[in-house]
Amino acid sequence: MVAASPFQESGKYTTDPAHTSVGFEIQHLGISKVQGRFTKTEGHLDVNLKDLTKSSVEFKVLTDSVDTAVTPRDNHLRTPDFFDVAKYPEISFKSTSIRKSGKGYIADGTLTIKAVSKKVSIPFKQYGPITDPWGGTRIGVVADPITINRQDYGIAYNDKLPDGTPAVANEVTIKLSLEATKDK
Repeated sequence: MVAASPFQESGKYTTDPAHTSVGFEIQHLGISKVQGRFTKTEGHLDVNLKDLTKSSVEFKVLTDSVDTAVTPRDNHLRTPDFFDVAKYPEISFKSTSIRKSGKGYIADGTLTIKAVSKKVSIPFKQYGPITDPWGGTRIGVVADPITINRQDYGIAYNDKLPDGTPAVANEVTIKLSLEATKDK
């Protein structure tokens, strides 16, 4: 792969769903972690490689694509106890600003889950651009994990063990890695 000229490759990019991952991790019964992912994603980036702080990103996951590798649990996650996919088919993030931070950047923006919007900051590193084997231009964005409180977004399922330990923790860690192709 040959590196593309950075400033010539500024422009609009669309995420490649086959090479983009959105994962999550949450404590279960106070003794283990459950990991999952969303398999259907869409994203658009407006990238200024000369000054990344002038860039923006809009990204969404389709909630019915939740996958923890356990079908009964996935089906429960799709119900009103959790994502209520019939009523809220997507989770979205839209940046409001991007700022430099150390060796990377932070995308400040709005995360919306179940029609509840909250400000979040997502630290990330940007890689590329590169010319892929098919002649396209690609960039990568790998975010540091962030933690949100699911209760803040109306995901209120709250069974408890006899000793009061929550069946499912409130804190959810989100992991994000995007690969995007320059629009032609």
